[in-house]
Amino acid sequence: MAPIIEIQGLIKTYGTFKALNGIDLVVEEGEVVVIIGPSGSGKSTLIRCVNQLEAHDKGSIRVHGLEAGRPQDLSRLRTEAGMVFQSFNLFPHMSVVRNVALAPVRVRGLTWQEANARARKLLIRVGLAEQVDKFPNQLSGGQQQRVGIARALAMEPKVLLFDEPTSALDPEMVGEVLDVIQHLARTGVTLVIVTHEMGFARRVADRVVFMDAGRIVEAGAPSALFDAPTDPRLRTFLNSILKS
Repeated sequence: MAPIIEIQGLIKTYGTFKALNGIDLVVEEGEVVVIIGPSGSGKSTLIRCVNQLEAHDKGSIRVHGLEAGRPQDLSRLRTEAGMVFQSFNLFPHMSVVRNVALAPVRVRGLTWQEANARARKLLIRVGLAEQVDKFPNQLSGGQQQRVGIARALAMEPKVLLFDEPTSALDPEMVGEVLDVIQHLARTGVTLVIVTHEMGFARRVADRVVFMDAGRIVEAGAPSALFDAPTDPRLRTFLNSILKS
């Protein structure tokens, strides 16, 4: 398997605060990497730098051979690294199918007929066959997030980045979104997922990365990190999650 994402020496600062402090990370094709850690540890900043929603200060990021930070690569890089956000960011005045079809027409050059056909197939894939002609405000939060996943998939990216995809959902809607992501993981799609859902991380990940204070503290197979953590910060974090 070839690397899809290669990160070396990544640093990101906000004033005097160092949000990312020397990150090295490689994500292989077809791998599911789940990033965990306390709030403020740099998890979301890391994947936003991969997609260049945040510009990094030092170090390098390559996505499928494209160099993050090079203006000539930016549009292609964002096409290859699809993002699913905490908030759904759907266009309220467009139908569900139109929301999914829009970017393939504007960016990939598909006809509306081709893009609508692709969108309908993807909406069926995420369990929304009956919702394709509705508008976002007619859907639950979980359904809207599944539209967001279909929209990202419609661009046929090399990797999907998930920034805490269930954090804005009511508890009863979390499972339906996690089920869709878990199904994607089984199909060989490359995924990088920031989440606080530890049970989900254990089930879905090929590798779990624990971050704290802008650094990768520990990384490995889910069984190793959850059952036999070696770093005291990871043990403290897991204990706090279990107590809550």
